[in-house]
Amino acid sequence: MKHWIENVADSLSERDVPEHVIASGTSISGSIHIGNSCDVFIANAVTKALKNQGAPAEVIWIADDYDPLRKVPYPLPPEYEKYLGIPYAHIPCPEGCCENFVEHFKKPFIDTLDDFGISLKEYSGEKMYKEGIYNDYIRIALENAPKIREIFNKYREHALADDWLPYNPICEECGRINTTFAYGYEDDIVHYRCNCGHEGSMDIKSGKGKLTWRVEWAARWKILGITCEPFGKDHAASGGSYDVSSVISQEIFNYPAPYPVPYEWITLKGDAMSKSKGVFFTPGQWLEIGKPETLNYFLFRSKPLKHKDFNPEMPFLDFIDQYDRVERIYYGFEEPASQKEGEKSKKIYEMSQIELKDEMPFQPSYRFMTVAYQIADGDIKKVFEILKKNSQLPENIDNVDFENLDEEDLKNLEMRMNHVTNWLNTYAPEFVKFSVMKKIPKLPLGEDQTEFLLKLADLLEENEYTAEELHDEMYNLLTELDMKPQKAFQAIYKIIIGKKQGPRAASFVLSLDTDFVVKRFRMEA
Repeated sequence: MKHWIENVADSLSERDVPEHVIASGTSISGSIHIGNSCDVFIANAVTKALKNQGAPAEVIWIADDYDPLRKVPYPLPPEYEKYLGIPYAHIPCPEGCCENFVEHFKKPFIDTLDDFGISLKEYSGEKMYKEGIYNDYIRIALENAPKIREIFNKYREHALADDWLPYNPICEECGRINTTFAYGYEDDIVHYRCNCGHEGSMDIKSGKGKLTWRVEWAARWKILGITCEPFGKDHAASGGSYDVSSVISQEIFNYPAPYPVPYEWITLKGDAMSKSKGVFFTPGQWLEIGKPETLNYFLFRSKPLKHKDFNPEMPFLDFIDQYDRVERIYYGFEEPASQKEGEKSKKIYEMSQIELKDEMPFQPSYRFMTVAYQIADGDIKKVFEILKKNSQLPENIDNVDFENLDEEDLKNLEMRMNHVTNWLNTYAPEFVKFSVMKKIPKLPLGEDQTEFLLKLADLLEENEYTAEELHDEMYNLLTELDMKPQKAFQAIYKIIIGKKQGPRAASFVLSLDTDFVVKRFRMEA
């Protein structure tokens, strides 16, 4: 069984090229999130797969920083509307901390790439124009403007004007690039008019303008020798950017279109990600609550055009449980439901790893640690002891004291604890949060609830239990007292955390100091 990324690499290997260049690109219109950075993660994975096959390959990333600002991104103030239509690279940094608008939104993303094991060659659209890299292609496009118009018109409802040119100068009066119309040229001088009322001319060698998008995309395929490019499904629509640029690439620039890898947009809690509305989730935010391999797993566990929705709240715990299970299956610590599931799980896990380990990493339960962390009030040693008490440790360290944990296991424990801490502080619903009350809460208990707690205190004082054994004893008590589970467990939560609901009762009780629990159930402390 092969993963879809390996299938892409297989198809690319059939192409007779000296080196594969896998391109990714991002419009720097605001925060770069896990939706519009899919290009980078897919390109990196395809490159790794090619290298594993022995094929030369590299990842490149083009920052589309010469595009015009079309909407003010969150959390910028409405005053930034004065920059609408201005190229991103010409807009000032909103906080004065970076060189400009582009660096302000680009830097947080670039800074995360090392964590994801991604190494790429970076290009700036603005610099490519200013350094003259596009000049020959601008000349070719201008000379072939009638043919390009003809190609465009095949995919348009309304034909372009007869004097339309595939080039957008930056207006020297208002500074905008999306309000200009180039209508004539001689040599390297382009004549244009702008909606602001200005008419002017510019030299293409100045770099103060750019090719219209679909022509630019085709040009840079040839300039950079691109052989494969992932991109959002909007570009892949019939008659969309990829279709048009492919024809231009072949007929105008005499270059074959790269192998396409279109992908579906990622939604956030069911909503489309939007930089202007502040609905997005960045790779940096992901690293606060999960290790980098888990984002790879989220992206690669299904085919690129399959819908993906991300929810960092309670569903995130289910997601991490799934990742951990796949990891256990890979290393043979859990049996898959079928041979097919086993093969699929192992392949997805393998494609998600930055560096594949020989032995399974220590993976304390994320879900259980959300409880242990709150009981231990953030003390990592106490968290470890709670894990041990509840049989949450692998056999090889079940009898190891915290002080004797090896460096790698301690590192994994600390990493997961940091992720759990950030998740609890940022995304956990209120019903998940609790703290052990230092004094007996003044919450009413029924007589049957009081009796249940007293009998449970006797059992805890007289015996040692596993979570499963204590769970069974609790239900024996319920039968004896003719009580409903909800009412009995409410008594536990009320008396310890002052709430009517909480974590799984048996594990929760065993995670606490036994003397404390016995006294609290007897209303003594």
